[in-house]
Amino acid sequence: MPLTKDSKTEIIAKFGANEMDTGSSEVQIALLTARITDLTEHFKLHPKDHHGRRGLLKLVSKRRHLLNYLQRTEEERYRKLITELGLRK
Repeated sequence: MPLTKDSKTEIIAKFGANEMDTGSSEVQIALLTARITDLTEHFKLHPKDHHGRRGLLKLVSKRRHLLNYLQRTEEERYRKLITELGLRK
């Protein structure tokens, strides 16, 4: 199930520079993380949904590329983002 408009605006408000900032790496990564979390819950109920799993892997790959870019260009923003999202252990 896709993210609702309200949840997207909350994520954009939390991670973006302003309410119109939808293109920054932090916002894109946060939105992808929310979608990945929802899909992970979906696969707990539907373990044989292999087509959906391929989409999940594409989302994870896109998030990984964005995280690599952010780490390469802005180390401090990268560290702040992964602590807020809880991506690393």
